[in-house]
Amino acid sequence: MMDLKKLPNQQKHEKVVLFLRRHWFAPLTIALTFILLIVVPAGLVGYFADKQNWFSHTTLGPLLVLAGSMYFLAVWLIASIEFTDYYLDTWIVTNERIINIEQIGLFHRHASEMHLASIQDITSDAEGFLHTMFNYGQVNIQTAAEEKRFNFKDVPFPDQVKDTILKLVEEDKKRHGQK
Repeated sequence: MMDLKKLPNQQKHEKVVLFLRRHWFAPLTIALTFILLIVVPAGLVGYFADKQNWFSHTTLGPLLVLAGSMYFLAVWLIASIEFTDYYLDTWIVTNERIINIEQIGLFHRHASEMHLASIQDITSDAEGFLHTMFNYGQVNIQTAAEEKRFNFKDVPFPDQVKDTILKLVEEDKKRHGQK
């Protein structure tokens, strides 16, 4: 985990309350899909290599090797992109603001922040058997602006995260003299 002693543009009295990443179960599904996409075609190649002489054919053999290599490279690339997206998606909640850092693909990162005073609505959601059993889900934060919405994807303990943010919003309103 990252050491967050100093945030960018951190105020003197601002403290990090939550540092969130996606739940560990999210990359497990990526890994299982990756293994399935590697093992099944490799098993088929092993099975058919004994039955046919396709690989010894002068034209078909190199084409099959090239197609197989492209397939495995594509699977590896997709798995790498998914893991990068998992690992670099972070949400930092302080007593003043929420910072959303979202990785989009390999070379695009989107960072935005929202001050606690602008938060209008917070919802948490854990859909499905696995989300409920492993206690992870979504936390959606809506502001007064039409388009401004933060979505914490697959975070652990979404209800506790929602309650913590609601408590911080109330404390922020009291500190700034709002109702």
